[in-house]
Formats: sequence, structure tokens, C-alpha cells
Amino acid sequence: MQLVGEQRVDTALGKVCIRTSGTGEAIMFWPSLLMTGDMWSSQADHFGSTRQVIVVDPPGHGGSQTLTAPFTFDDCTQVIVDILDSLGVQRTHFVGNSWGGMIGGTFAASHPDRIGRAVLMNCTASAAGARQKLEYGFMLRLANLLGGVRPPLTRSVLKAFLGPTTFRTRPDVVEFVRNTVQAVDMRSAAWAVRSVVPTRPDQRSLFAKISTPVLVVAGIEDATFGVPETSAMAEAIPGAQLVVLDGVAHLAGLENPRLVNTLIQDFVFRG
Repeated sequence: MQLVGEQRVDTALGKVCIRTSGTGEAIMFWPSLLMTGDMWSSQADHFGSTRQVIVVDPPGHGGSQTLTAPFTFDDCTQVIVDILDSLGVQRTHFVGNSWGGMIGGTFAASHPDRIGRAVLMNCTASAAGARQKLEYGFMLRLANLLGGVRPPLTRSVLKAFLGPTTFRTRPDVVEFVRNTVQAVDMRSAAWAVRSVVPTRPDQRSLFAKISTPVLVVAGIEDATFGVPETSAMAEAIPGAQLVVLDGVAHLAGLENPRLVNTLIQDFVFRG
């Protein structure tokens, strides 16, 4: 990833690691739970020569400060504001995956003066259902027992992120995700999982207030947030566009970077 200027910014959720490159219109990338900003390497390379790219290691992940308590989605939007203020950036486009997509919607609704266009991928506006709460509760207990994401838990986590097409045809992506999740400090990330999964709010009424242009992206093979759930999110946002990608599961920007780069380019910078 051709990013420079790595720094740790003081935010509402501790020091958050960001990497920046380029000049021009700002575009911020926030990844999924258990991922770091490195999942956006193809997007950073693509846009960094013509835009100001801001890639975030989300709170409790990667180079960011360890979490020691739960947080709210409003806390996450304040992190975005704190990053922008630290860089002297008034307004940014925003691209988020899963957790990042949810927070992107919160940010668009609560800070319309700080956001341009938003691309929200593989995400939801709904609260977690009972099954998802049970599955992630079990994952956290097993990760604690194993000392992190280790076999046999690794395979279950991979299947939450990736679909049959990626397992069959994209071994490099599978290896990247495996290495990334196994490197996660689950003592820290567990606070993020609890905050983003079992206690996340239903945001559909909030998202009705969004006025910025939004593109919602779903993966046909996404086992975490299926197309109906992501479609419901798009329906909650006035004027939002929805695109469903074939051969893609829960990490669209990583699984099909060329197509996602085209979607971002066309929607954000040509829309």
C-alpha cells in the first residue's frame, strides 16, 4: 500500500492509527471488525494518486490504541470528526465496510456538513437478531479460551467474511484474511465486537435523516448480512442506490477490488 504519513490521532476512543496519501478531495476508508486499514490497500493505491486518502485502523485494531471498554456509534462518529480536525479537513467522502458502513451511515445522518458522498458496503441498519447475538457470543467465548482467533475458530470466522467464490478462486484473499484475524488482539477487539454486534442500535429511523448521496453495496454470498438485510438499509436512506455484487461475500473491497474501485470512482467522483 503506497501510503505515507502514518500517525496516531487522539480521538474519543483513544489514539487511532491512520495512514494518508495524496492531495485533493478527501476520502476516508473504515474497515470491518477484525480487519485493519490494510484491507483497503487496492483502494488506497487506486485513489491515492489523485485524492487525499485517509485509511483508518479502527479503535482497538491494528496500530490503534487497545480498547478497555464498550463504545457507542456516536463515539465512532466523533472519532471521524477528531481525525478530520487533526488533518485540517472540513469534509470527506466516506467508504465503510460492515462496521465501517454502519458508522458511515451514522456519520452521514449526524454530521451532514462534514461528509460528501458515502459508499456503505456489506452492512446493516438493523439491530442484531437473537441468532447473531448467540453466534458472536460463542465466538468471543471460544476466542478467549483459545487466546485469539485460532483453529478451529479460524474457519468459522473466515466463513463469516468470505464466500464460496473467494474460497475457490482467490487464495490470496483467503490467506490475507486468515493472517489478519489471527493477528487480532481479541482482548481489545472483543470490546468492539460487543459494541457493534449485540448492543448495536437499530438505525433505520436515524438513517431517514440522511441527505448526502449514498451507495449501498451488498454481496450475494454475504453470510453475515444477507441481501435482504442490506437492501432494508438502502430502503431506509432517502434516495440511496443499491448494488448487489455477484461472487462477493462480506469484504467486497478486498474480494473484488477492481469492481469496487470502479463503483467508488463512478459514484463518488463522477456522480
